Amino acid sequence: MALLILGLVIFLGVHSTRIVADGWRTAMVARMGPLPWKALYALLSVVGFVLIVWGFGLARQQPVQLWMPPRGMRHLASLLTLISFVLVAAAYVPRNAIKARLHHPMVLGVKVWALSHLLANGNIAHVVLFGSFLVWAVLNFRAARARDRAAGTVYPAGTASGTGITVVAGVAAWALFAFWAHGYLIGIRPIG
Repeated sequence: MALLILGLVIFLGVHSTRIVADGWRTAMVARMGPLPWKALYALLSVVGFVLIVWGFGLARQQPVQLWMPPRGMRHLASLLTLISFVLVAAAYVPRNAIKARLHHPMVLGVKVWALSHLLANGNIAHVVLFGSFLVWAVLNFRAARARDRAAGTVYPAGTASGTGITVVAGVAAWALFAFWAHGYLIGIRPIG
């Protein structure tokens, strides 16, 4: 569990600089330059991610069950995860109505993904992992919306084609992950 927690501290810590220390982050980017900052950010992110994967794998070998979720929660989690994939796609497809309306769909996608996994899993390793991401996503979304208000950020209107591409890309990525990649990479087949 210690490796999982260390990985979460590093990974989410790096991804929280704009939440807790935006001024410091801006000063560091100015001092170091954008490229070295991005390189350090990426390096720490990879280290944190590797520790999360390693630590989560170790923690799953000695499971501590906190509660037993009802069977139907797996179906709800699949539906919520589908929504999270569409939200993540909305962060990357230009001019879609989802991003125009929600402004930060990637963070909302992480929030829905984490919540869906908390609903379907009562193991302590799952609670630590997905609970941490859920708290981070809530705080990050709040901070991002506050930055938008302060800067007067206006998001471009979405188009029907951009929104359609977003939904198709999100559903396709979800199907690939739900029916194949989750089982291959994580060892748990949520569907099938």
